[in-house]
Amino acid sequence: MTTHEPSSHPEDHLATHPHQPEHPHQPGHRPDTGPGRRRGGFVAGAALLAGLVGGVAGAAGWSALYDDQAASTTAEVSSDDTLTAQNVSAAGVKGVQQVAAAVLPSVVQINVRTSQGVGSGSGVILSSDGQILTNNHVVEDAVGDLAVSFNDGTSAPAEVVGTDPLTDLAVIQADGITDVDPAALGSSGDAAVGQEVVAVGSPFGLDGTVTSGIVSALDRPVDAGGGSVFPAIQTDAAINPGNSGGALVDLAGNVVGINTAIRTGSSTASEGGSIGLGFAIGIDEARPIVEQLVAGETPTHARIGVGVTDAVADSGVVAGALVEEVNAGSAGAQAGLEGDDVITAVDGVPVSGADSLVATIRQYRPGDEVTLALLRDQEPEETTLTLDSDAGTPAS
Repeated sequence: MTTHEPSSHPEDHLATHPHQPEHPHQPGHRPDTGPGRRRGGFVAGAALLAGLVGGVAGAAGWSALYDDQAASTTAEVSSDDTLTAQNVSAAGVKGVQQVAAAVLPSVVQINVRTSQGVGSGSGVILSSDGQILTNNHVVEDAVGDLAVSFNDGTSAPAEVVGTDPLTDLAVIQADGITDVDPAALGSSGDAAVGQEVVAVGSPFGLDGTVTSGIVSALDRPVDAGGGSVFPAIQTDAAINPGNSGGALVDLAGNVVGINTAIRTGSSTASEGGSIGLGFAIGIDEARPIVEQLVAGETPTHARIGVGVTDAVADSGVVAGALVEEVNAGSAGAQAGLEGDDVITAVDGVPVSGADSLVATIRQYRPGDEVTLALLRDQEPEETTLTLDSDAGTPAS
C-alpha cells in the first residue's frame, strides 16, 4: 500500500516497504493523509514502526504517533544462544569485494505467500541454527509457512518466532538448519557520515545482490506511517523493493543496520526504485528488541508519555515538539511537563519537531534518564526524567 507524504516536493514518496512482488496482484491505496499538521499520540520511545507485506513500496505520510499500546506478538523459541554472533568481529575485511564474500552467506531471501499473492524480502542470519532477523512488514501478512533461500542455493521452510510492529522488526526460525553462517553484528553508534557501507539483500527478487555507497546522514527521523517513526541511517547505497530486512554493513563486514525504507520518485512499488535515499534501522536500536523476541518476551519501548505535534514559529519554521497533552502518571507528568511546553532538545540533541522527538527517544531504553530542554511561556527551562515503559509499569 502507499500513501502520500505531504512535502514541498509532492512528487516524492517515502517507500517504507522495499518488498518485491512476484505476483501481479497489487494492493490498493490508502487515503492520502493530507498536508495537515502532524499530530502526536503518546510519544513511545523505542520504535513505532509497522508495515505491510504483499510487495508494495507503501506506507508513507505524516501519520499520528501512536500511543504505546500498539500490539507486539511473540512466540517461545528453543535456542538459548541465538545472539552469540553479536560480538563476532570480521576484523581485517576490507573493500566491497571482500565484504561481499564475507557477508553474502549470512543474508537470505525470504519468500512470503499472502492473501494478495507472493512476494519476497531479505533477512540476516543471527545464529547457526537458522534464526533470522528481518522487518516485521516482510512477514506480518504471511499465510502459512515462510520459505527461506540461503546463499548456497539451499532452502528451508520457516516460521515466525516473534514480531514487533513498533520497531518493524521480526525474528523467524528456519526449520532443520544446523550449520549456517551467522552475521557479525557491529554497532550503529560507530557509524559516521561519509563512511562507506554495503547493502546486501534481494531487491526485486534478485538474491545475493550487493550494492555500495556511503552513510549520507545519521539519526534521520523517518515517518513510515501507521505510527512508525525511527532514527534512520541514511545511505546512498542502492536499496530497492525486496531489500527490506537485509543487511547494511561497514567495511569490516559488521552489520550496522537493517535496510527498511527508501525515498522514491514514484507512489507505487512497480514504478518505485532507488534514487539514492535509503534508510536502515540502526542495529543498536534493533538489538534489545531482538533479544526480547528471541527470549519469547513481549518487546518493551521507552516513552515520555506526552502527546506532541510540531511547534511552528511565527516565521513558519518548525521549532520543536509542542506538548498537547500529558498522560497521567507518565514520566512526563512526573517531571512536570505541561501542555504548550515546547521540547527543543534531548540530552543536548536538538529536536526539530514531533518526529524528531520520537526518533530521538527511540534510541533510549526504559529506565534511562534524559534531560529535556524546553520553552515554557517563551522562557527556557530544563527538566530531567526517567523514561518509563510501555509494558504498563514504570521501568526501574
